[in-house]
Amino acid sequence: MWAFPKKDEDVKSIYEDLKPTFENSVSLSEFINNSFDQFGSYAAIYIPGGHGAMIGLPSDPNVDKILRWAHNNELYTISICHGPGAFLSTISDDQFLYEGYNLVVFRDSVDNQTPMIGYLPGNIPHGLSEPLKSLGAKLMNTKMDKTVCGDGKLITGSNPLASNELGKLASKELLQGIEDCR
Repeated sequence: MWAFPKKDEDVKSIYEDLKPTFENSVSLSEFINNSFDQFGSYAAIYIPGGHGAMIGLPSDPNVDKILRWAHNNELYTISICHGPGAFLSTISDDQFLYEGYNLVVFRDSVDNQTPMIGYLPGNIPHGLSEPLKSLGAKLMNTKMDKTVCGDGKLITGSNPLASNELGKLASKELLQGIEDCR
């Protein structure tokens, strides 16, 4: 856990409290088979970023099911950096679930530079921002910065620099959603 904030006692405490849950998580297919009827127990799904999100998630039918389930049940979908690569799984019959939505993502122009700056051993096989744009998503960022975007129940952050701002926006929206339900 190279990015774990070891000096943040609050985060460490939350992590320790939730560690048994993390260590006994269920697969997406198990969740789909056993939890879809319990949507009232959930407020959001979160898709973390990182280049790993570009491998497998964009073509995984279970990711498509989870995203559609959240969308159809008016749950928040929160993602950052390359996490919105998972959104590519929602292309069905030439329709894209997030067509027309405003969002921010890690830009291809930056990915094209990563081998030069030592971030990756080579180029990733395909980009993220251009495929999303070609499917009708409205990209609201152009560079590496702290940009976050909320469009209805979709909340996105552009890259790791936006992590804190994404947390603030997601917390605000989720808390407001809870208040609205009371």
